[in-house]
Amino acid sequence: MTVLADFLTIEAPVVGLQRLRAGFSGHAYDRHRHETYAVGITEAGLQCFNYRGVARASTAGRVIVIHPDEAHDGHAGAPRGFAYQMLYVDPALIGAALGGRTLPFVRDPVFDDPSLRAILADAFADFPEPIGDLAAPGLIAALADALARRAGAPAITRRLPEQALDTARRLLDDGAGAVSAAMLEEATGLDRYTLARGFRERFGTSPHRYLVGRRLERVRGEIARGASLADAAYAAHFADQSHMTRHFKARFGLTPGRYAALLRKR
Repeated sequence: MTVLADFLTIEAPVVGLQRLRAGFSGHAYDRHRHETYAVGITEAGLQCFNYRGVARASTAGRVIVIHPDEAHDGHAGAPRGFAYQMLYVDPALIGAALGGRTLPFVRDPVFDDPSLRAILADAFADFPEPIGDLAAPGLIAALADALARRAGAPAITRRLPEQALDTARRLLDDGAGAVSAAMLEEATGLDRYTLARGFRERFGTSPHRYLVGRRLERVRGEIARGASLADAAYAAHFADQSHMTRHFKARFGLTPGRYAALLRKR
């Protein structure tokens, strides 16, 4: 049996969000509280904690939700230890994403939920790189909707503002270098959470992922014209070549270097 080593990786908060990955082989932390929602997933081992007067346990793949200001502790439930990732979210952001509705309370803090697992996987895709300004609203809206669903609240019903969403897509098509959530709000007249939900429902993806897709198409065009990978990353407004490479492989299933080599063989 391999014992998981103790480790901790945490980032500075970004717009009310903070991500953490950690692992412990025994005692993890004493009883404490967060002023945020804590939403995470056990990656490996047996993660145990006391919460609302009950001993809880989570195994690999299970989701954990701890409500703001609720005391809890943490320890390994088996000799191998445990590893987990956790997203801390300002309740004000959840409330804003839900249009001012009452904050959702998830009674069962440990459960299986493929939808929430997918949201967390998306949130940690670039960890520990910061969550981008355009990515945050989509993440928060999806998380707020999932928490409301788990709490038994009725789904938010809305009519898609198609003209405004088309305007947002045109801006993303035309401004692949610098498009912020505030710019989209100003251009469409929609708040960033309504925009994020509506964009996904109309176009099948988030504004952030759509923008990344446009940048990757620019990368493919630059590579086809013979540009170096570093120059292609710069032309498409990626932070650096490694950042571009991670997104390229996630989108197309091969590295940009291999893609360039295959083009040269034609």
